[in-house]
Amino acid sequence: MSQSISLYKQLANHKFFNKTINFDLTRIKLVLKKLNNPEKKLNNVINFLGSSGKYTTLHSIKSFILANNQTATAYISPSIKDIKERFWMGDRYLTHQEIRQSIKSIEKVKVPLTIFEVLTVVFLMNASKQNVDYHLVEAGALFAKDSTNVFDFPLAQVVVNINKQHLNFLDKNKKTLDEVIYQKVRFLSNFTNIYVGKQKPNVLKKIKRNLKKNRSKINYPNTWRLVKKNRQYFYQDKKNKIILNSKNIHSKGLLENLCHAIKIALDLKIDKKVIKKTIPKITFDGRFQYLNKGKIKNRLHKGEKILLDGAHAETDAKNLSNYLKSIKVPRYGMWAMMKNKEPDLFIKQFKNVFKKIITIPIENEKGTMNNNKLYQIALKNKISADKANNFNEALKKISSKERKLIVCFGSLYNVGNILNKN
Repeated sequence: MSQSISLYKQLANHKFFNKTINFDLTRIKLVLKKLNNPEKKLNNVINFLGSSGKYTTLHSIKSFILANNQTATAYISPSIKDIKERFWMGDRYLTHQEIRQSIKSIEKVKVPLTIFEVLTVVFLMNASKQNVDYHLVEAGALFAKDSTNVFDFPLAQVVVNINKQHLNFLDKNKKTLDEVIYQKVRFLSNFTNIYVGKQKPNVLKKIKRNLKKNRSKINYPNTWRLVKKNRQYFYQDKKNKIILNSKNIHSKGLLENLCHAIKIALDLKIDKKVIKKTIPKITFDGRFQYLNKGKIKNRLHKGEKILLDGAHAETDAKNLSNYLKSIKVPRYGMWAMMKNKEPDLFIKQFKNVFKKIITIPIENEKGTMNNNKLYQIALKNKISADKANNFNEALKKISSKERKLIVCFGSLYNVGNILNKN
């Protein structure tokens, strides 16, 4: 058993910690007070919240900051391959031992916490010891009572694409997009810089309505745009035009997240030359990621390629679907998904995209959706489908000498499992 899995199991079976998500800032604020309020020692905090694009926007900004010879901590969720990935401390990740030591300190407080709250406190305790320029903090789900919403005066708050995710965290009579928007943006600081990313027109309208009385400086997505000219994409605002010369970013949605990050980086006075040099180096683990080497790649036939994408929301599905339609070889899917997602809305975006989809459960995840259920949903949406009990079995069903692209999608947790197998 890996140290990462061992740590997760330790947290899941702990008498004070609960895997069930329960939004309430009372618990974490009490713990932070008992630990001498480490969150108050963090300067230049940037919050990231929304439904799709938090990690990619955060990671892009982090890349620009580091390339500019500045420093940052970063807190992300979920991790892809290892729990350590959640905690970036200036120039390295926390070690498993450091995480365990932090958990022991939290145990001594003897306050029941959710696992996400524990991990947030681990980050805050360790980040407070770092002498860095910025602290980048990704929210877990809804922001109103999310455990990352504990900063009195953040430097900035970044709102990425909001869509119909996280409905399972809302009351039965409030499972609407309107309520999701309300929970995510109505509770933003009145004393910061707010950066709203690309949204559907109806969503942007509702965001503006919720921020009508907010006294912060609000930057809406009309202050910049993604431009395409002669098959080349550019970032553009009133003063700047920057070529997005990347071979690693294949989705228009990801490029829009990158532009969002560029806008913020420019406002942080990061040198434009640094931004241009950094763009080609940016990669996103588990997002439109081709496996070009490793054990799994070696199992494929010569004409086969495999693409990993943790897409799990309707917006993500549309971005992936649009990209796949440009691929000329036959496309096969390997679909896994968590129970708290919306599989029907998701999979209907892939009608006429795949030659066949194989549905699988997510290994080592209690919250995985049953592969037979996913199979039935695929058939209902008139998508050719089959099912398998795990990744290896699915790969045997798909892999052949036929030139093809195999796409593993629907869950970051599943993508993480595949990367660990590689």
